[in-house]
Amino acid sequence: MRPKSHTNADDEHRRALWRAILSLKNEDECRRFFIDLCTPGEIHDLTERWRIARLLDEGQLSYRDIAEVTGASTTTIGRVARFLVQEAHQGYSLIIGRTKKGKPAKAKKKPAKAKKARKKR
Repeated sequence: MRPKSHTNADDEHRRALWRAILSLKNEDECRRFFIDLCTPGEIHDLTERWRIARLLDEGQLSYRDIAEVTGASTTTIGRVARFLVQEAHQGYSLIIGRTKKGKPAKAKKKPAKAKKARKKR
């Protein structure tokens, strides 16, 4: 059961987790740690979200097409898309950029508000 309120102790435990992840040296260590840390369902969910983020970044498929390819709900796809483009964290964009060979990581900017079209006189 999850606690109802967020505490400073929660923050410290999260930071300890981030530091533990940062200490992993290779893919095998990462796989072993996440198998111990997560349930198979949690690993599936994380993997699904990462796949969706990469497909959205490629920009070739609609939400509906991604849902067909991955089996994910359009709600999940929309949430990943929001974090990929609009949210300030930009974690997906950072890591997608790093994992693309030869391409530097760059955060995506928030979409600009649409300007009203001016009438020509």
